[in-house]
Amino acid sequence: MKDMMGHAGMAATVVRYLRSVGAPTTAAAPSPATAPPRPALRAVREDERAPLDPAEFRSVLGHFASGVTIITAPGEPGPAGFACQSFASLSLDPPLVTFMVARTSTTWPRIARAGVFCVNVLGAGQGGLCRGFAVSGGDKFAGVPYGAAPVTGSPRLADVPAWIDCTVQAVHTGGDHLIVVGRVEALGTDPAAAGNGPLLFHRGAFGHFVP
Repeated sequence: MKDMMGHAGMAATVVRYLRSVGAPTTAAAPSPATAPPRPALRAVREDERAPLDPAEFRSVLGHFASGVTIITAPGEPGPAGFACQSFASLSLDPPLVTFMVARTSTTWPRIARAGVFCVNVLGAGQGGLCRGFAVSGGDKFAGVPYGAAPVTGSPRLADVPAWIDCTVQAVHTGGDHLIVVGRVEALGTDPAAAGNGPLLFHRGAFGHFVP
C-alpha cells in the first residue's frame, strides 16, 4: 500500500508540473483532417494467395474419417444416384440435412430436375455397392435391389442401415462444389443391417467401426 501511494503521489506531482509549464497531460486524438487515410479494400490477387498443393490438401483432409452414403433420385429414363461421403445432418427444427456435390457432376442435374432425393447410409460390407455408384456413366442400378421411398419415390436401396427421404430445400455455391440442403420428409432404419455397423472412409480406403 505504501508503494502504491508513493507511485500515485509521484504521478500527481508529474501532472502538476506538466500543467505548470503548459504541456498536455493526455495524448490528443488526431483530427479527421490529420488522420492517415484508411487503405482501400480490394480482392486478394492470385500472386498473393498462400501456396496450396491440391494433393497435400486431399492427403491432410483424408485423415478425417467419414461415413458413406449413396444419394438417389427418381428420373427418366431411369433413376439417378452417386456415392457421397460429404453428408451431414444440419438442423433439427426444421429437420434438414446437407450434402456436397461437385459442380462438374453429371448426376446432379438429374437430381436437381427431380427436386427430391434419398440418402442411403451404407453399412460395413457395402464397399462394392459404393464403388458401383462412384463411377461416371453406365447403369449404376443394374442388379441393385431397391424400392421407393415413401414420400418422394426416390430409390431406397435394399439392406442399407438407414435412409432419409428428402425434398430439395436450397442449393448454395461452395467453390468447385454445390451445397445442397434437403428437408427431411421421412426416414427410417433397418435394424438387421444396422447391426453390422457403418461403412467408413479414411485416407482413400474403406473400413468399419470396431467398438
